[in-house]
Amino acid sequence: MGKMLGTGLRWLLSSLIFAQVHAFYIPGWSIKSYQEGEHIPLLVNKVYSDNTQLQYAYYDLPFVCPPTGKTHGSGLLSGQSISLNLGEVLRGDRIVTSDIDLTVGHDTRCSFLCNQEVTRKDLKRARELVKDGYVVEWIVDNLPGATSFVTVDKSRKYYAAGFKLGYADYTSSTGKPRYYLNNHHTIVIRYRSAPGRDGERGGKVVVGFEVYTKSIGPNGKREEGCPAELHDVDENFELYMPPNKTSDSLLEKSQHASHAHDDMDEGDDDDTITIPYSYSVYFREDNSIEWNRRWDLYFVNQEEGSRIHWLAIINSLIICALLSGIVLMILSKTIRTDIKGYKEASAEDGRIRLTRKLKSGLRSPKLEKTSHGLLDQGAQGDDGADISSDDEALEDVTGWKLLHADVFRKPEFGHLLAPLVGSGMQLLFMSLGLVLLSAIGILNPSFRGGFLSASVGLFIFAGIFSGYFSARVYRTFDGQNFRKNALVTACLFPGLLFSLIFMLNLFVWAQASSTAIPFGTLIALVLLWLGIQVPLVYVGSWYGFVRTGPWEHPTKTASIPRQVPQQAWYIKSMQSILLAGLIPFTVIFIELLFVFQSMWQDKSGYYYVFGFLSVVSIILVLTVAEVTVVTVYVQLCSENYHWWWQSFFIGGGSAIWIFLYSIWYYLFKLHISGFVSSMLFFVYSFMACCVYGLLTGTVGFLTAYAFIRRLYGAIKVD
Repeated sequence: MGKMLGTGLRWLLSSLIFAQVHAFYIPGWSIKSYQEGEHIPLLVNKVYSDNTQLQYAYYDLPFVCPPTGKTHGSGLLSGQSISLNLGEVLRGDRIVTSDIDLTVGHDTRCSFLCNQEVTRKDLKRARELVKDGYVVEWIVDNLPGATSFVTVDKSRKYYAAGFKLGYADYTSSTGKPRYYLNNHHTIVIRYRSAPGRDGERGGKVVVGFEVYTKSIGPNGKREEGCPAELHDVDENFELYMPPNKTSDSLLEKSQHASHAHDDMDEGDDDDTITIPYSYSVYFREDNSIEWNRRWDLYFVNQEEGSRIHWLAIINSLIICALLSGIVLMILSKTIRTDIKGYKEASAEDGRIRLTRKLKSGLRSPKLEKTSHGLLDQGAQGDDGADISSDDEALEDVTGWKLLHADVFRKPEFGHLLAPLVGSGMQLLFMSLGLVLLSAIGILNPSFRGGFLSASVGLFIFAGIFSGYFSARVYRTFDGQNFRKNALVTACLFPGLLFSLIFMLNLFVWAQASSTAIPFGTLIALVLLWLGIQVPLVYVGSWYGFVRTGPWEHPTKTASIPRQVPQQAWYIKSMQSILLAGLIPFTVIFIELLFVFQSMWQDKSGYYYVFGFLSVVSIILVLTVAEVTVVTVYVQLCSENYHWWWQSFFIGGGSAIWIFLYSIWYYLFKLHISGFVSSMLFFVYSFMACCVYGLLTGTVGFLTAYAFIRRLYGAIKVD
């Protein structure tokens, strides 16, 4: 059996890693070839920074060249918005066609784009964005414009998505920063012959899109708007406007630049300065890159992390194996021995009573159930003999066996627990679908916004599972109004998420950021929620409540609840939740580093190792289930039957540790500035922890419920 499990695990790991390697393209999908002289549209998207959570649409910036509306060879008008999927809108994309002309095979040393006249206020805005480290995202043939680097050993080239809006330089005399704007872009399009018949007809496919930036001052010699010299630039374009621009000579300007820029805030806001923009285009054939491997360059610098991913899997397997050993020991030795002793004691007690009845010739005394759930007899038999020692056969019936009349007593606020379990199952099915689609390559970096779109779609359609499981748990708690339960299930958790997102939007809208969800998209989400998810939850609730019914319990519940004795400190609610939650957190801790880095610290990159993530997720689910079983068993042995809510909180306890980890990550790893960005970080972290806690809490609850039903079903004596 162990050999089979080992073989299966090795096969699963191999297949998932293989899927990860080939997860960026499915053959035949979205390949586009171009002929010589054909126009390739260059799309501009947004600017973003690793130091803030606010993004801005590129053409919303007041200091860049606005679109002119001219027609390109592709039939698109510059400034024309490209239709986006739901995920792209939610991630802040605003994709628009640009004026930059890319014609296959035609190199352009320099093309003048525009002279953009900006005010002092606009210039200060540009300086703030450069200071925060914003980078620009352009798109050609679905590839983001990249900055090219080489590895430390200079053996391989790799890409970092995006290019810098500007840069800072520190003067040696003052030690204070001076900020410069990149206003010339050198675009390098790498191509190769298209595969198949398109290549035979001269078709070419894009395999690389690189952007190199320069900052060129406005006072140099220019020819038709372009700088005369692109290689040896004497003066860079500094984001600085002196208090009285019109009276300053070039020498005075340099003297101003040597001082602190505090005086830039002084002066008339109507003062203007002209920013010249230009670009160069070069097409270079590169047969070393296959079209279906062109995204690999964006991940070369991350391949060294594969060893750490393997370390995470080994760490998770060791912890899971130790827990499995503990659970097997409990099931195979302790519980089996307890059940055997309980049944033998019950049978012995029955034989003793039957013998006394036959000897006395009288009907045995009335048997009553005490508050401890045991069968007690009178202190003396009818013949006057002391028979208190007759119950010695049951003296070993202690701990969890005493709770058979109370363990399935319905919990307080069960009408809230049922909807939470239903929402947890909804999130579980959504997560399984996302990991599976990502591991096999359908959700990949080339499918921009696909992950978020699939998340919303799977969450909406998984509402039927939410309603089903919520209704069954609700009916098990003797609930009667399944319509009310269905409404609570459909609105409780989605309503919390929508309320948080809407309140965040109020702050982000005030910042004019593309991170804000448009009002029309919010309306669409509400329609999806109320028009599709709520009916699906109702259908699932009806089927689970009416057609399937409640889960049957193996023991009956006494009318009078027993008193719970004093509990040890480590069994008390909060202590057990924190202690038990620490174990699943250690399972995912290493992989969590990569997830956090991808989400918060390196937004120009992509999280792509879904093969590793799927394996760690499976181990996580097993760990949560085993931790919950062990913790609940210890609680039952302490004669505490309040396990319903406790199992749910124990399963989701690691969410507390993840949120604490996010606070540490914010304080020591990130450099986020500004109230709105900090609020976005903490609210998004809270929402993610709620999703994780609901999911793992549901796993813990259902595992504990199945374990307890099996446990108390085994001691039922016929």
